[in-house]
Amino acid sequence: MHLGNPKFFYGVVPPALCTDAGGRLGVLSRAQWVMLSAVPEAMAAVGLLIPATRKPAATATALMFGAFTVGHLSALRRAFGPRGTPKARLIHSLRLPLQVPLILWAWRLRGS
Repeated sequence: MHLGNPKFFYGVVPPALCTDAGGRLGVLSRAQWVMLSAVPEAMAAVGLLIPATRKPAATATALMFGAFTVGHLSALRRAFGPRGTPKARLIHSLRLPLQVPLILWAWRLRGS
C-alpha cells in the first residue's frame, strides 16, 4: 500500500511534520514520510518471521504501532475539525481503535 497507494496514508501523517503542509517541524513531505514508514514496517514483517529475531522485532513492532497512534489521533482530530468530512470522520474513527489490537498482537508475539 505504501508504494501502490501512498495517499491512503497521508491523513495519518501529522501536518506539523510535513514540509508540504507548512509544518513547523517539517523535514519531509507527506509522500516521503509514507515511503519512509514502509521501511520499519517491512523490517518488522521480516523480523517477526525469523524465530531468532522475533522477540526484539515484536517489541519494536508494538512500539512502532504505538508511535503510529499519534498520527491516527492527529488524523481523527482533523477529521472532526472545521475542514473534516463525514467520510474522514468515519475512516479515522474506525482506524484509530485498530491500533489497540495491533499493539497487543505484536506485544504477545514477544512470548513466541
